[in-house]
Amino acid sequence: MLLGADYPFLDVMWTMLVFFAWVVWFWLLITILTDVFRRHDISGWTKTAWTFFIIILPFIGVLAYIGTQGHTMAERNQGEARAMQAQTDDYIRTVAAQSSPAEQIARSKELLDSGAITQAEFDSLKQKALS
Repeated sequence: MLLGADYPFLDVMWTMLVFFAWVVWFWLLITILTDVFRRHDISGWTKTAWTFFIIILPFIGVLAYIGTQGHTMAERNQGEARAMQAQTDDYIRTVAAQSSPAEQIARSKELLDSGAITQAEFDSLKQKALS
């Protein structure tokens, strides 16, 4: 008994096309709504209007948003990516700038030799550096 005989190949292809069209449509809606709510250059009422327009008349709302705001969506995404990269680079620089345990112990030893700290404080600093 063949199970696929009742569902021809072209019907399978059409079902896959419709499924992926729905996936693309929802991805587009989520992308546009995300862009609307991440914007800092428009007011809350404008965000409300765009959201209302996209939810009530989705096809026209999406096409209108892409037509009027689409050219700046990529610029905003690139700016956000640059800001996130800069934040990551700053974090890496601060972590990399921290001295190694050997450097911390050497500085503590210099302080001990100069009399600025006691032997107990040196031992405490040494223990912190090694942990």
